Amino acid sequence: MRKYGLIGYPLGHSFSKKYFTEKFHNEHIEDCFYENFPLADINKLKDLIAGEPGLTGLNVTIPYKSDIIRFLNRISSEAEDIGAVNVIKILRTGEKTELLGFNSDVTGIRDSLKPFKINQTKRALVFGTGGSSRAVCYVLRKMGLDVTLVSRKSTAGIISYSDIDAALLISTQLIVNTTPLGMYPNMDSCPDIDYRLLNNTHILFDLVYNPEITLFLRKGAEQGATVISGLRMLHSQAEKSWEIWNDDNL
Repeated sequence: MRKYGLIGYPLGHSFSKKYFTEKFHNEHIEDCFYENFPLADINKLKDLIAGEPGLTGLNVTIPYKSDIIRFLNRISSEAEDIGAVNVIKILRTGEKTELLGFNSDVTGIRDSLKPFKINQTKRALVFGTGGSSRAVCYVLRKMGLDVTLVSRKSTAGIISYSDIDAALLISTQLIVNTTPLGMYPNMDSCPDIDYRLLNNTHILFDLVYNPEITLFLRKGAEQGATVISGLRMLHSQAEKSWEIWNDDNL
């Protein structure tokens, strides 16, 4: 049996186990199963891999997408540029175990934005500065957008929510939430912006997928904005993970 799984902490919000379990069932893949491995301490990763000899692939979620890199033998060029990994391919040869890191968020972000006219936008606001944020910024900058990062406190190259004035919000077509705000069970939270300034020229993209329509997206939709759920990205990056795990050339 081949085993795959998800590491992060906590994992109560994750749909990955459900997604892959249904995939294995629907596609009649009988020699695989997927498990959640909540790790309160990332340093327990080595013990996990040693204790699960059938484990051949992992997804990585909050808060370890960047911290995980120091445990890996090699990472892809995209993951290196972004500074975040969310897919691990585990190669076992005799007594030797190698961990290879990749970033499938890039594929998920591209696929989520593909149906929309993102190439006609010029500016983007990205809420959050973690591993998912770095993947979003990587994709958007490759598409030629001017990206402004937003966090709770302003630092070099990053503005705070209180720095977002009407002129900036009105002139920015794409707004992306990469924070956990609005994620189950805290579904009554959302990024602190003036949603009244949004209109049908705006596109709101939330990487949160549980719930599918967050308060952030709902407030945007009420103003006529186009909204993109994180569920689309989840499906795309999950399929990319499966492709990576089963590619013998990697």
